[in-house]
Amino acid sequence: MVRIGNYRWRILALLFFATTINYIDRQVIGILAPTLQNEIGWNEIDYSQIVMAFQVAYAIGMAFTGYFLDKFGTRIGFAVAISLWSLAGMGHALARSVAGFAVARFMLGIGEAANFPACLKTVSEWFPIQERGLATGIFNSGSNIGAILAPLTVPFIATHYGWQWAFIITGALGFIWLIFWWQVYAKPEAHPALTSSELAYIRSGEQTTGYAVAWKQLLIFRQTWVLCLMRFTTDPVWWLILFWTPKFLYTQHGLQLQALSLPLIVIFLVADAGSIVGGWLSSFWLKKGRSLDFARRNTLLVCAGVATSIALATHMPTAAGAVLLIALTAAAYQGWSANIFTIITDLYPKNAVASMSGLAGMSGAIGGTVFSLLIGYILEETNNYTLIFSGSGLIFLLAWLLLYLLLPQLQTVANE
Repeated sequence: MVRIGNYRWRILALLFFATTINYIDRQVIGILAPTLQNEIGWNEIDYSQIVMAFQVAYAIGMAFTGYFLDKFGTRIGFAVAISLWSLAGMGHALARSVAGFAVARFMLGIGEAANFPACLKTVSEWFPIQERGLATGIFNSGSNIGAILAPLTVPFIATHYGWQWAFIITGALGFIWLIFWWQVYAKPEAHPALTSSELAYIRSGEQTTGYAVAWKQLLIFRQTWVLCLMRFTTDPVWWLILFWTPKFLYTQHGLQLQALSLPLIVIFLVADAGSIVGGWLSSFWLKKGRSLDFARRNTLLVCAGVATSIALATHMPTAAGAVLLIALTAAAYQGWSANIFTIITDLYPKNAVASMSGLAGMSGAIGGTVFSLLIGYILEETNNYTLIFSGSGLIFLLAWLLLYLLLPQLQTVANE
């Protein structure tokens, strides 16, 4: 029996850690929001505009980072991106006003936009189609690990050394990762450590080889518009969980900075499991002989059903009950997200994966931007999360129905 080899999993480990660092850096401000709000004097609209600055930049970054990655390659593109977002993360320490934080968030968003397109492009290059769902679920779970590590470390650093050092220390992590990336990564066909048997396994089952798709051609495909719509409608729920959960628990249940750590850890641990299970489930069905369409679509339906949990969170009399329901929705989102990511690698050729991921991510960031601004005005007027959480719980079922109606079959794009 020929030994396949497992070097691809080392590459996946790098993607996992990059995503972890990505989410540590973006989560810091959500954890420190109550403290900074009191110290600097933000109101709800101010905070929503700071969050929106990141999301606008994320959308702008998504529009061109995918093209940049497809043109110059993942090795260089990822290195440039993580350097930029690490510097921007550290730059928050210099901010003293709403405008200052907005500028820092904007630069962070530009850099962080490259993470998921780069990871997806790498997965499409390094994994066979039957393992891509699981591989995507694993690297995507780094977002939750980052969101767990942030509340474990940020309150301690901020309490003992000041909030500025929380940004400086977490921002510096990207430069450590960069050392390993530059030493380890290369394309599979040019990697000296990859065996011929593992390369053959990686290339097995290819469905999208033999042609190329230019960036400007992506918009002619129905698949592109539908996948962008999926991200536009559902990504705002993740932004809600990421940036408003600490404020919700503080406002509705009186949890102070130090008390936020355990609830956030629970939420993102459950979300981590959701990412891996969601990726595993579609890969499991594929390995059992079910069609690609069945595996991806039905996994999305399971996730959509679980995601409705958050609609009841504001009705829970205790913080523990609210945290559990938010956690279930976070898990459902991560499973959903892992499969949307993987569908891109299923339907598009490798030379267009990062670009398509960027377009879809841009759509999600635009949706998140609009939703964040709306949240700020709703909370400023009502100080009530019921309408916000109820709509967030139902949007996944609507998105799944739109996918069913607009894209009855998951078919690879054709070069036209």
